[in-house]
Amino acid sequence: MMGPAWCAVLAVLLAAAGPAAGRFVVEKNSVSVTSPEALKGKYECAIGNFGVPQYGGTLQGWVVYPKSNKDACKEFETSFKSHKSGERPNFVLIDRGECFFTTKAWNAQLAGAAAILVVDSKDEPLITMDNPEDTGTSHMENITIPSVLITKKLGEDLKKSAENGEMVSVLLDWRESLPHPDERVEYEFWTNSNDECGPKCDMQMDFVKSFRGTAQVLEQKGYTQFTPHYITWYCPEAFVVSKQCKSQCINHGRYCAPDPEQDFSKGYDGKDVVVQNLHQVCVFKVANDSGKPWLWWDYVHDFAIRCPMKEKKYTHECATQVIKSLGLDLGKIDKCIGDPEADEENPILKAEQDAQIGHGKRGDVTILPTLVVNNRQYRGKLDKGAVLKAICSGFEETTEPAICLSDDVQTNECLENHGGCWFDKANNVTACKDTFRGRICECPIVKGVKFAGDGYTNCEASGIGRCEINNGGCWKDTKDGKTISACSHEESKGCKCPVGFTGDGVKSCEDIDECKTKSACQCSGCSCQNTWGSYECSCGNTNMLYMREQDTCISKQAASSVGWSFMWVIFFGLVFAGVGAYAVYKYRLRSYMDSEIRAIMAQYMPLDSQEGANQQHVAHAGDDI
Repeated sequence: MMGPAWCAVLAVLLAAAGPAAGRFVVEKNSVSVTSPEALKGKYECAIGNFGVPQYGGTLQGWVVYPKSNKDACKEFETSFKSHKSGERPNFVLIDRGECFFTTKAWNAQLAGAAAILVVDSKDEPLITMDNPEDTGTSHMENITIPSVLITKKLGEDLKKSAENGEMVSVLLDWRESLPHPDERVEYEFWTNSNDECGPKCDMQMDFVKSFRGTAQVLEQKGYTQFTPHYITWYCPEAFVVSKQCKSQCINHGRYCAPDPEQDFSKGYDGKDVVVQNLHQVCVFKVANDSGKPWLWWDYVHDFAIRCPMKEKKYTHECATQVIKSLGLDLGKIDKCIGDPEADEENPILKAEQDAQIGHGKRGDVTILPTLVVNNRQYRGKLDKGAVLKAICSGFEETTEPAICLSDDVQTNECLENHGGCWFDKANNVTACKDTFRGRICECPIVKGVKFAGDGYTNCEASGIGRCEINNGGCWKDTKDGKTISACSHEESKGCKCPVGFTGDGVKSCEDIDECKTKSACQCSGCSCQNTWGSYECSCGNTNMLYMREQDTCISKQAASSVGWSFMWVIFFGLVFAGVGAYAVYKYRLRSYMDSEIRAIMAQYMPLDSQEGANQQHVAHAGDDI
C-alpha cells in the first residue's frame, strides 16, 4: 500500500503538474428561453461529461421544477414522461449539491425526463459536471439523457416562473458546440493502456471495441484524421532517485504514470504502464508513416485481449507478438521506443507532454479518457453512437459521409413533405438535402444539369443540357408527329416561343396565323394556307415559283436559266484554275532540273571561279611547309 513517504512524493508530483494543467476549458452549449416573455433570451450552459449531448442538434421542451426531491438525490415518485404523441418532452430543473451529478441524472432519467438542467448553488463561472471516480458509477454507463449546468441567476428565475404556474419553455442547442469548418474532421483520443483502473478503464476498452470498425472506415476513406495521445507527468528532481519514482517513471523520472493497483507491493508498476503507452504511440507513428494509421485500433484492441494485466501478460514480449501479427515493422517500433532506462529525453513522450497543454480554444487535457474533436474537448458518454454524433457534427454541412446520415445517427427531415423545399412531382426531384444538423433547401444537380433558384419555391434547370430535364420548365407540344419546344439549347436559361408562335414560352405558345395577319404570302396572285407553326404559299400560275425569303414569285424557266448560267461559270472557273496550276508546276519542274544539271556538270568540268579558288588554296598550303 502507499506509505507516508510516497504520499508526500505524490503531493509534490501533483504540485509540479499544476502549472501545466492550469487552463481547463469548460465546454459549453446554449440554452434559449422561449417563454415566459420576461425571460426570453439566449444563455450559456456547461455540457455535462456524462450522458449523451445532442451534438449538432437541438432539443426543445418544458421545464419542470419538482415540488419535492429538488436535488434529485433519490428516485422520484412522480413521472416526467410525455405521454401524448408529438408532445414536447419535459426537462427537470434540479438543485446542485448533496449527491453526485450522475446520480441526479440517473434518477431524472428513470422518471422519464428528457434532459436535466442543474442549477448552480453559487454565483461563479460555469464548471464541468464530471463523473465520480469510483463510487456511484454503477449507472454511469446507462445515462443517455443530456445534462447541463446553468448559472444560479438563470436557475432562480426559471424556478420562480415554474412555481408561479407559468409555462417555461427552453431550447437546448448544441449545433455550434463543435467547429465544423470543412469536409474533414480531426479528432484525438487521450487514453491509457492500463486495464486495471476500474470503470473508466472498462469504459475505454468497450469504446475501442465498439468504435474500432467505424473509426477505421472513416480514416481509410479520408473523412477523418485521428491521433491517439497518452498523459504522463514528471518526477521532481529531488525525488528522482527515490524508490517510488523509480518504480513509476522511466528515463530518469521524466515520464511517469500512477501505479495501476495503487499498491506498490504487488502487480505492475507505473513505469510498466508508461512503457506500454509508449508502445502504443510508436505503433501509431510507424503505422501512420506507412499510410495505415487505422492499424492502431487493431493493435490496442488485440493487446487488451491478448496481454491483460490480470493474466500477467502485460509485457514487452506479448506486445511484440501482437505487433508481428499485424505485419508492422518491429525494428522501427523498437527504435521509436528507445531505451527507457537512459538518462535522456524520449522525443515521442516529450511531444505527448507538450500536447497535453491546451492551445487555441482547447484547454489542458486533465481528464482520462478525453476526446477532442476539431480542437474542442468532447463532453459526454464515451459511447459509439454519442461519439459518432460529435464527429458528424464536425463536418461542414453537406460534406458528411453516409454513415452520419443513417437513421441510427439522425432523422431525415426530407422524408416528410420534402422538408418544405421545392419539389418537382413530374420528375421526382427535390431541393431538400438532408444534413447532420437538419435539412437545407438547395436546388439540385440532376443528370449533370444544375438547377437554379431559391430552393424553397422555385428551381429551374440551367446551363447546357437543361432542355433534357423537364424541357427546362418551358412549353412543349406535339401535333401530327411534329414536336415544338420553347426551350433552346443555345440559351442557358429562359423560355422563348419559336418562330411562328407567340406566348410566354412557359405556360403556352400559340400558333401565329400568318395568312390572317398578312405577315407573309402577300405577293400578287399568291395563295396562303396556315399550318401549325408555319404557312404554305403557292403562286397562282403553275409556271411560277414562290421565293419565301423575298415573298415573291418568279418564272421557273428564268430560275432554270439562271441555274445553268451559274453552273457554266463554275465549270469554266475550274478549268482556268487547272490550267494555271499546271503551268506553275511545269515552270518549277524545269527550274529544278536546270539546277540539278548544273551541279552534275560542275563536278566534271570546274568553272573558272572554282579553278581560281583551288589555286589559291594550294598557295596557302605551301606557306606552311
